[in-house]
Amino acid sequence: MTVHDRLTTDAVLAAFDEHMRRTRGTCPEVRHNYARTVHAFLGTVFGDGPVDLARISVQDVVEFVSAATRRYRPATVQLVATSLRSFFRFLRAEGLREDRLEGAVPTVPRRRLACLPRHLDATQFADLIASLDSSSPRGLRDRAILLCVARLGLRASEVARLRLDDIDWRNSTVHVATRKTGHGALLPLPHDLGRALSAYLQRGRPGTQARQVFVLHRQHVGAPITRQIVGDAVDRALRHAGMEAPMRGANLLRHSLATDLLGHGASLKEIADLFGHRSLATTSIYASVDVSALREVALPWPQQVTS
Repeated sequence: MTVHDRLTTDAVLAAFDEHMRRTRGTCPEVRHNYARTVHAFLGTVFGDGPVDLARISVQDVVEFVSAATRRYRPATVQLVATSLRSFFRFLRAEGLREDRLEGAVPTVPRRRLACLPRHLDATQFADLIASLDSSSPRGLRDRAILLCVARLGLRASEVARLRLDDIDWRNSTVHVATRKTGHGALLPLPHDLGRALSAYLQRGRPGTQARQVFVLHRQHVGAPITRQIVGDAVDRALRHAGMEAPMRGANLLRHSLATDLLGHGASLKEIADLFGHRSLATTSIYASVDVSALREVALPWPQQVTS
């Protein structure tokens, strides 16, 4: 690809994705999020027409981020800004532009305390899990999906990618192949999640050659699910329970699990390891909903004991 080529959005996104995978080792979920932002940006600038990368202006960049600021929460706007900076660095690295357009991306304030994680309290969290339906094959699937998130804190994309070979029944462990950290993880298999997975695999899962644990039950029966199906399963469970929630999707259960773990004495480091966070800074947002945890964070760092 050269700057003189008549480009399409798909061609640009494919080259960007390959650059992130090859040169930066970026995990699939992050690449997906970055590509989604860049796709929206290119669509805003060029519509359905050819992509002329030389025509992208500073004003295009500022207006796009400003519009995102009006529509989304700060964390999402931060993702938009980070995605665009990565894209513009890619353009320069590939010789598609010579300027440093990433410098035109506005800085987004990280107002963490102004944006507390939305979650279910301990009673609501327990009630939702207790209400999960298992009267149909899809119900068995959705129950197992929700428990993957509610017990292990898996992201929607991690649930969708989970494979039969990732479950070690003999040692009661679950292997998560790829996380945002770029490394896999070996997690314990809780008893209720193990029962839910076993019930789904034995009584609910359609016959299929797919090696992914969770598959579709209606259209394209037996094909692996997408991350969207995980969010849909959470939404169905909330409606079935007649429960009003502060947000929808898998992140509601991740946030709820994190705050529940904090309330039971788990450290931020333990939660970060479970959730696959790269940095404690990401996990620290959960501390803002737990006053006692904040007090512990404020304690002096213990001194090394010397004899």
